[in-house]
Amino acid sequence: MPRRRSDSPSSSTAPRNRTPQPVRVRRRSFGDFVKAFLAFVALLALLVGVPLALAMTAGWPFPDTFEPMEWLKQDISVSTFLSILTFVVWLAWAQFTACVLVEMKAALSGVGVPGRVPGAGPSQLLARQLVAALLLVGATAASFTPSLAQLGQTYDDNQRPTVAAAQQTPGLFAQHQEQAAGTAAAVAEQASHTEATPAAAKKQGDTKFYRIQPPEGRHHDSLWEIAERHLGDGRRYKEIFELNKDRVQPDGSRLNEASLIRPGWIMEMPGDARGGDLVEMPDDAPEVSPEVRQQISDYAKTGDGASGGGDQAQGSGSDEAQGSGSGGGTAHVNVPEQRPAPAGETGHADLRRPAPDQVATPARDSSSFGLPEALLAAPLLAAGLLGALGHRRRQALWQSAFGGIGGRRGMEPPTPTGDALDVQDALLVGADPEGVRLLDRSLRGLAASLAAESRPLPTVYAAWMSNGDLHLQLAQPSGKPPAPWQLGQDQTFWMLARADAERYEDVDTAAPYPGLVSLGTMDDSRLLLNLESVPGIVSLSGREEDRAAVFASVAAELATNGWSDRMTITLVGFGEDLTALAPSRLRHLDGIEALIETMEAETRQRRGALGAAGHDSVLTGRTGPAQHTRWAPHLVLLAAEPSPEDAMTLAELAADASRLGIGYLVGTGSGDLPGAAWEMEITGAGKLLAPLLGLELDAQLLPAAQQRAVVQLFTESDPERSPDGPGTTPPFLVDISEQGRPAVYARLVGSYEIIGLETPDGERSALLHEALALLLLHREGVHPRVLSSALWPRGVTDDVREALIGRLRDWLGTDPDGSPRLRTDDAGRLTLAKSVVSDLDVLRSLYHEATQGKGVDSRAVRGRLLTDALVLVRGPLLADRPEGRYRWLTHEIVDAQLPLLVADTGLALAEFHMEKNRAEKAIEALNAALRTAPADERLWNELLRATHALDDPARLTALASDLVTRSGARGLPPRTEALLDELLPTWRDAVAAAG
Repeated sequence: MPRRRSDSPSSSTAPRNRTPQPVRVRRRSFGDFVKAFLAFVALLALLVGVPLALAMTAGWPFPDTFEPMEWLKQDISVSTFLSILTFVVWLAWAQFTACVLVEMKAALSGVGVPGRVPGAGPSQLLARQLVAALLLVGATAASFTPSLAQLGQTYDDNQRPTVAAAQQTPGLFAQHQEQAAGTAAAVAEQASHTEATPAAAKKQGDTKFYRIQPPEGRHHDSLWEIAERHLGDGRRYKEIFELNKDRVQPDGSRLNEASLIRPGWIMEMPGDARGGDLVEMPDDAPEVSPEVRQQISDYAKTGDGASGGGDQAQGSGSDEAQGSGSGGGTAHVNVPEQRPAPAGETGHADLRRPAPDQVATPARDSSSFGLPEALLAAPLLAAGLLGALGHRRRQALWQSAFGGIGGRRGMEPPTPTGDALDVQDALLVGADPEGVRLLDRSLRGLAASLAAESRPLPTVYAAWMSNGDLHLQLAQPSGKPPAPWQLGQDQTFWMLARADAERYEDVDTAAPYPGLVSLGTMDDSRLLLNLESVPGIVSLSGREEDRAAVFASVAAELATNGWSDRMTITLVGFGEDLTALAPSRLRHLDGIEALIETMEAETRQRRGALGAAGHDSVLTGRTGPAQHTRWAPHLVLLAAEPSPEDAMTLAELAADASRLGIGYLVGTGSGDLPGAAWEMEITGAGKLLAPLLGLELDAQLLPAAQQRAVVQLFTESDPERSPDGPGTTPPFLVDISEQGRPAVYARLVGSYEIIGLETPDGERSALLHEALALLLLHREGVHPRVLSSALWPRGVTDDVREALIGRLRDWLGTDPDGSPRLRTDDAGRLTLAKSVVSDLDVLRSLYHEATQGKGVDSRAVRGRLLTDALVLVRGPLLADRPEGRYRWLTHEIVDAQLPLLVADTGLALAEFHMEKNRAEKAIEALNAALRTAPADERLWNELLRATHALDDPARLTALASDLVTRSGARGLPPRTEALLDELLPTWRDAVAAAG
């Protein structure tokens, strides 16, 4: 995959099909001759004048006799000290002279980077500048570009590895200086308008070639290894790539990605390549067959300067196909042609990014307001964590409602504070539940379509999500994908546009690729690696704390993602606290020995199960009749670096792991892990690098501080954490007396109405109403970015958000004392004044006062408060909300809290009436509660008891028949069925006769 590139016109992203620019030849000026003369004088003084002066004043540096022991016995006098200083000066002169000779040789030859004289950084730089200035007026100056103005640069700046993005190239020290001769001027002019390649500075006679070797066992050639062998630095693989990009190979295909090369291809090499017989010269390679020599000769004609080669070989219509003009300044994406890529021809997966369409990206908030950036930049991880957290809180509510003994225990989850609150806000802002839903439906829909055609699932190495589109990168071509999927940039890519993905519905099929997990982003594209498809171990090197952040992110997303069903994730060496996120998925082992023992048994079991089922891999099993009960992946995340012996054992286990649905991600501090099939490195700057895979990503991380805060959110919401369950006191209590009449009253339970404010004019009215509803449901305060992400889930700029907040503040107005009703607390969160309340606030306060306040000691007060509370219930929350708005409610648990609150109120009022044997009043209260909480089993059971108290078997039979009809195919709940058996033993016969 190409690295991130700059937008500079001189970068390698510039269009390669641009019309060549005319070359302007710069003539030598009088200043050039002056510089050359001064350089000559300086060199003469330094090379000749200095030794003559030393010889005449201090003598030669060599002693008259060679007697080291006598020298050591002599006293150190002033003359001895001067002699030592003189010897040091002679050494400095000799070093400088060597630097001049090295630079002169490199300049006169015109090929290769000058050798480095040991310890001569500044001296060699000075020698280079003087020699360059001296030769500035000669023909050999084409090889020299730095001017005397560059003396301020360090020597190391000129010794960085050469790259192919208009930086230093072999034979050229820099390309941004003025050229002294016609050849150098042409190179500089073309480099400022086109992609510069090292070939521009080489003579054809010095060109060298390399033929990609066939694989030996599991080892395959790669550009990184070729650069390491023949250029001395694997990072120079990009030079080879730029020299050979898009040139026609002997098999008719082209090199489009640095990590995808094939045996038999020919690579033109930089001029300083070395390597004996492996680097083959087209005119001097007698050991090569005539056929190969002819291939190399033909390939040499397709270089940048040859007609029909390089970029021109793409066809005369490339300009039209890419929509580029001859003189435009906009770089266009060069989409690779579709070509087959047979399996096994490359030793490393080519996880190159798909060529994205040029689609405008929606504007996003530019400021984080102090929220954790790691979670803001991880939408799939945030969506998974947010969904799992909501499920955990709902579970606590239901467990409290249906499992409590001695009455209702509460319904208010703890309000997070500090880092936990910041992390919760970051999850709300960063989450992309729609993206997760589309990814899940797309993958399951693909599996269902392939199963309908009796086709197996293809092996998927990775998935790229780019501008809403989904690209699956296959291990090998698998034919034409089922509609609406399409072939991507080649036959190893299957692509699904977002518009097509939105047409998918939920299907009853197993998740085909549950091992996909986000690693990071490149520009606007997000990479998900399929860990269970890797043919061996994936190693992760880097500092321990950086590796830990990657491991935590991978574990958290795998444990909570929405595109998988069942799976097992084994954590070793880290993450014992992370098991709180998903106890059914995550497990922690103490050491590597326990892991090896477990995985040996697991591997044997899976091999036997696959053989017994007649499947060649878990992918074929997932589309069969047992898809929901078998073949769940088992992913191992090992943060502790194994010993060489343990690493070899893991490598043996992982050799067949991809077929069995087992994946291994192993950390290593050294970066050299035996048996690693894919190698990645995390840097301190947050970059995830894997040159052999073509990866350079902005890594997705979950740093230690955010990890602790996430775990805190889950542990505090755990229903098993405390016997008291959720809290019983609402976060905001209203003064329910006559003196507490609010200034602004919003009715949310049922249709949305606002009393006390004028309705805003224009199209912004709906937006202001939605913003106020969000603030009313969060009396603890709402972060500005949470507000903006709720109202504009696709993104919004800061000025639009601030304009809305200003309008909302003006609309709500001020209290009589002049204080605004919309305020900002010390943490920067937006809060409402106590004079702005909702009917939900009143409902909570009335129930709390009736069950824990004045109603505890006064029966009459309790009955009045409960009756007033139930009168407020007019239907579900925001019943008439417009379609497409209020999507943030999916993240809330108020949709679970409100039915439970209404049911508790109805049950309490029914109990109040039954104490006085007022069964009809109790039935009226229960029916009122059922309109908002129709699925609450407690209400139905109490309704059966109240109806039985009327002593009317016909009415009780009718109610039982209604309950059976409502239950459908699932049947009555066990407790309800047992209650009916007690109250009406003949209910089954009566219901059957009535139905």
